[in-house]
Amino acid sequence: MIPEQKAIEILKTYEGGNNYILSCKEKLFFTKGYKPSRSQAEYIIKNNGETPKVARKWVDIDPYFGEKLREERLLPTSPKSIYIEKLLTQTDKAYHIYGKIIDKSPLEFIWVPKSHILSSNERKVEVDWEPYSHRPPMEHQKEAIVKLLANDKYILADDMGLGKTTSAVIASIESGAQKVLVICPASLKLNWKREIENYTDESVGIVEGKKWDDGKFVIINYDIIKNFHEIPKRGDDDFKSKFLDEGFDLVLIDEAHYISNKQAKRTQLVNHLVSQVGKVWLLTGTPMTSRPINYFNLLHLVGSPLTINWAGFVKRYCDAYQFMAGRRKVWNVNGASNLEELRDRVKPHVLRRMKEDILDLPDKIISPVYLNLKSKEYEKEIGDYLEWEQDSNEKKSLSVKLSKLMMARQIIAESKLPSTYELIDNALEQGKKVIVFTNFTATLEEIAWKYNKRSVMLNGRMTKQSRQESVDKFQNDDKIDVFVGNIKAAGVGITLTSAEVVIFNDLSFVPSDHSQAEDRAYRYGQKSNVSVFYPIFENTIEMIIYDILQRKKNVIDTVMGDNENEMGTSVMEDLLSILKK
Repeated sequence: MIPEQKAIEILKTYEGGNNYILSCKEKLFFTKGYKPSRSQAEYIIKNNGETPKVARKWVDIDPYFGEKLREERLLPTSPKSIYIEKLLTQTDKAYHIYGKIIDKSPLEFIWVPKSHILSSNERKVEVDWEPYSHRPPMEHQKEAIVKLLANDKYILADDMGLGKTTSAVIASIESGAQKVLVICPASLKLNWKREIENYTDESVGIVEGKKWDDGKFVIINYDIIKNFHEIPKRGDDDFKSKFLDEGFDLVLIDEAHYISNKQAKRTQLVNHLVSQVGKVWLLTGTPMTSRPINYFNLLHLVGSPLTINWAGFVKRYCDAYQFMAGRRKVWNVNGASNLEELRDRVKPHVLRRMKEDILDLPDKIISPVYLNLKSKEYEKEIGDYLEWEQDSNEKKSLSVKLSKLMMARQIIAESKLPSTYELIDNALEQGKKVIVFTNFTATLEEIAWKYNKRSVMLNGRMTKQSRQESVDKFQNDDKIDVFVGNIKAAGVGITLTSAEVVIFNDLSFVPSDHSQAEDRAYRYGQKSNVSVFYPIFENTIEMIIYDILQRKKNVIDTVMGDNENEMGTSVMEDLLSILKK
C-alpha cells in the first residue's frame, strides 16, 4: 500500500490527540477530493501512535529566530517567546508544536528548530560562604560557583588567571557529589590536589600510569584514561570501565580544549565516559582556540541544542563548504562566521569573563603551578651533594656549596621545559603575549628555538642595541608574541607591557629579582591584568627555595631596597641549612 493510501486508512479511524492529524482527518471528511501529500502521509504514519504532550506555556526563543519570524510574518517587533499549547512530536532537529507567536492570535502548527529554544534548567542556589572564610573566593568566583551549582552541565570559560580551579573545587564540595573525577593535563594534577586540600579534608587520589589511587576526589590526566576505560563496540553492552565501577557522579574537565577534536581517541574516550555520568563541568580559558569548530564538542558535552545539527553548525559558524577530494566530498570547516551570534546563543551554557571585566581582581595575579619531577639525574646530583656535604675533611664555603648545587638546578630548569611550553601555548592560544624568564643560557636558547620566528630573546651577552631591538619587536610586532629573557639581564630597566603573561621557568635566590622581573609587564602603560606563573617541582630544592622566598619576602609584593643581596645570601643559607638536615 502506498503511503498516501495508508495515511487515509489511518485518518478514517484516528481518535488521538495530535491536532495536526485531526486537521487532516477533518479535511478528509469535509473537503472534496482531499488527499494527503507524501510528506503529510509520512507524518501521519509515523506519529499517529504517539500521544502529544500538553504544555500550555510560553517558551523563550533566541533573538535570531525571533528576527526570522518577524521578517517572515511581517511582525512589528521580533517575538522573544512562543506559546506551546501542545508538543505534537519532534525530530532530531525540531519540535512540531500547536501554539502561537502572538498572544491574541489563534493557535497554529509551527515547526520550531530545537537549537533556537532557550531552555534553562538552572536551579536556584544559595551558598554559605563561611566554611571558606580561611581562603575566601572573590566575588567573580562566587558567581562562577553559583552558575556551576545551578547547572548539571556547564562550561566555565573564564580568562586565564581568574581562578577557575578554585571555583570548581568549592562548587564540587557544595554540590553534594559523592565522588568527583577530575580530568586534567598531567602538569596540573598536583595543582588540583593542593587546591582541593585547601578547602576539604576529604581524600584525594592521583592516578599514575596503570596504578589506581582512590579517594572521594580522583585526579587523572588525559593520556592515561585509556588504561581505565574502553569504548564498547556497537551493540556490545559489556565493556570495562574503572570509572563507571567507581560510581562517579560529577566530572570536572580542566583545560577542556584538549578534547576539541572529535576525531581524537582521547576525545572519544572522554565523550563516552561523560555520557554515562549525570554532571559534567568543563573548564577552559580557550573554548574556541582558533576556530569555532573547536567549540563544537565542548558544546555537545553540555547539551547545547546548537550541536544537534553538525552540518548546520559548521555552515553557520565555520563558513563551511564542501569540495571534491578524489571521488568523495570533504568538508572544509576551518573558517569562522557569525561569531557574535554564536557567542549570544551559547550564553545559557557558558560563563565567559575576561580579566579586564572583573572589578575585584588584583592587577597582578601570581599563581604557583606544582609539578612532579621524575629524574634519576637529579636524584644522583642531590645524593652526591649530600655525601660531599657530610665529608668533614673538606672546607666548604657558601659559594662552593652553591656551585655544587648548580647542576641540580640546571636539571630542574631543563626538566621543566615541557610544562613551561604548555603554559606558553595556553597563553598564545588565547591571543596573549608571553614573557619567559630563566637563569640558564641553555634553557633560554631552547625556549627561543622552540618558538623560533615568533620569539625574541635577551641575555647578558647581547649589546645594548640588540637588547633594544628585542624589546621593540616584542612591544610593536604582532607576529612576535614570546619574549625569553635571562632573569638578571632582562629583569630590570625594560618595558614589556604588551605581555599579559609572565612565566618563571626557574628561580633566582634573590627575592627582588622576581618582583622586578614580574614588573616588566606590570608597569605604567599596562592596560590589562597580568598573570604570573611559577611552575615549581615539589620535593626538590626548588620547592625549598620557593617556600623560603615566600616566607622571607613574599614574592607577591617584595619590598625593594638596598639589602637585596643580603636577602639573597640569607635565602641561600636557609636552603643549605635545610638540605643539611
